[in-house]
Amino acid sequence: MSESPRGGAPRANAPGTASAARAGGSRASARRAGAAPSLDPASCDSIVAERPAAPSWPQGFAASVASAAIKAPGRNDLALLVCERGASAAGVFTRNLVCAAPIHLSRQHLAETRGHASALLLNSGNANAATGQPGMSNAQACVDAVAGELEVATNSVLVNSTGVIGVQLPVERMVPAISRMARDAAPGSVEPFARAIMTTDTKPKWVEVPVGEARVVGVAKGAGMIHPDMATMIAVLATDAAIEPPALDRILREAVDRSFHRISIDGDTSTNDSVFALASGAAGKCSDASLGAAFILAARSLALMVVSDGEGFERAIRVRVRGAGGPGEALVVARTIAQSLLVRTAVTGGDPNWGRILAAAGRAGVHFDLDEARLVVGGVTLFERGAPAETPLADRERAFREPIVEISLDLGRGGPEEEFLSCGLTEAYVRLNADYTT
Repeated sequence: MSESPRGGAPRANAPGTASAARAGGSRASARRAGAAPSLDPASCDSIVAERPAAPSWPQGFAASVASAAIKAPGRNDLALLVCERGASAAGVFTRNLVCAAPIHLSRQHLAETRGHASALLLNSGNANAATGQPGMSNAQACVDAVAGELEVATNSVLVNSTGVIGVQLPVERMVPAISRMARDAAPGSVEPFARAIMTTDTKPKWVEVPVGEARVVGVAKGAGMIHPDMATMIAVLATDAAIEPPALDRILREAVDRSFHRISIDGDTSTNDSVFALASGAAGKCSDASLGAAFILAARSLALMVVSDGEGFERAIRVRVRGAGGPGEALVVARTIAQSLLVRTAVTGGDPNWGRILAAAGRAGVHFDLDEARLVVGGVTLFERGAPAETPLADRERAFREPIVEISLDLGRGGPEEEFLSCGLTEAYVRLNADYTT
C-alpha cells in the first residue's frame, strides 16, 4: 500500500484475544482511562492467539451481506457497510500500475468528497481488474445501485473487489442483490461481512480496540499476493470516534506504514489492495494520539492475522533489526531477511540454517561490520563478536520450529529497531497457486 487520496491501556478484542476483563481490568475502566493502547508486539500476538466472538460494528454503522453467485451459488460474496449519517473517510491503495476499476472509482470519490462517505461495497470472487471500459462501467453500475437504494450521492459510495483478474463482474446478479442488501443493512456482528470478503483465506479476520468512549473495529481479507505497498488484501477500519478527514487520512497512513507495509507472503502485490478508514463520529471526540495508537494496534493485529493465514501457512517469521545507523536502514535489512526465499524455506523445514539470515542482511545494501553484529533467534544466541555462538543443536532447532520464528539482529551501529513480518514458503502454497483458476 502506499497512497491515500485526500478526501490503564485499552484492550483489543479479535480472533485471538482474551476479553479486556480476562486480560486484567474491565473494558469500562480502560475506556475511562482513555490511554493510548500498547504497541508492544506482544499485544498483537495475544490478539491473534485466541478467537473470541466477533465484535459488533461501532455506533453509526450498519452492514449486510448477500450472494450474487460470483464465487459459488449460495455463498455470500457481497458485503455492504452503510454509514447511517455519513462518515469521514480515507483510503490507502495499491501502487500496482495494473489497477482495478473499483480502485480508480474509490480514489476519485474520496477526492471529490474531500474525504466523506456514506457506504462501502465490497465483493469477492472477481477482482474486476484488467477488464477495460466494461469493467469501469460495471463498477459504476454497482455504485449507482447502492446510491440509489440509500438515496445518497453517487460519489459518497466507495467500492472494491477481490478475486480473479480479467473477468467481468456479473452485474446482472449483483444489482438485484445490492437492492436487498441496502434494505437489510443493520447494526450487529462484523462476522458475516468478514466472511463474505474472503477468497483463499482459511479464516475471517477481525479486531476491536476500545479507546476512550469510542472503538476501532477492523476486518481484513488476504492470504496470498501479500507484499509491501499492499497485495491482494482489503481491510476496513471503522470507528465511532469523531475526527475530520485530514486527520483521519494522516492516522490511516501512519497505521498502514507500520503494519500492512511491513508484511510479505509471496513478494507479489495485487491490482486491488486497499485499506479503508471510516469514522462515524457517533461516540464523540477522543485525542488524535489515542485514536492513532488504536488504529496502529488494530492494523498491526490484522497484518499478523494475514501473515498467519498465508496460503499454505505453517509458521510465521518476525524479523527485528536494530543498530543499522541511518533512518530506514534497519527496515531495509529486516525486509530483505524476511523476504529471502532461503530464509523462508529454512523456517518451513525447521532447519536452523542461520547463516542464510546473515547472508540476506549482507546483501541488503546497508553497511555494517560483521564483528559488531549479534544474531538471536527465538531467544537463542547464534552469532556474536564475529563468530558462531556455542549453542546446543537442540536449542537451535527449537528456535526455528516455533509458531512464530523470532529473528533479532543487532548490527551494533545504534539507531531504532524496525520490524517486518513474513512466513515460511511451503509446498501447499505452490500447489494452491499452480491451480488457482483451474
